[in-house]
Amino acid sequence: MKQAFMLLMGLVVLFQAGYELFGYAAVYEIAYGAITLMALMIAATFLWLFVVRATPLALGMAYSWAGAGAVMGWWWVYQFSGRPDWLSASPVLFACLPFYFVGAVLHFAVIHRSFGLHGLAFLVPVVVAVAVSAGIYLLV
Repeated sequence: MKQAFMLLMGLVVLFQAGYELFGYAAVYEIAYGAITLMALMIAATFLWLFVVRATPLALGMAYSWAGAGAVMGWWWVYQFSGRPDWLSASPVLFACLPFYFVGAVLHFAVIHRSFGLHGLAFLVPVVVAVAVSAGIYLLV
């Protein structure tokens, strides 16, 4: 785990140096493009792990990473295409977000079962998250 932390710190420094040397737009577009592509590759890997039944979390991970790749990819396309008005309120984003939601629900279901619980109580964190988010939206 020390190596992972050192990698994290190295990347923080690298991203900040990139920002100072090349500016926000260059680092943003390169990083979002790279993480979008990596997320989609990871999603495909987890989908394969699900197909071969390697781990019960594989499908949740496939959906979560597909959601990450799709949402970040949407923002990446939006940014590098010059933030066009027609894309700023595009419902295409709402076709990407459900992947994230399904991944989260599947994760909560597996976590719920790992505690030996059954039923629909795994939906409580989902309902709470949506309610808190909606509450903040209504307050702001």
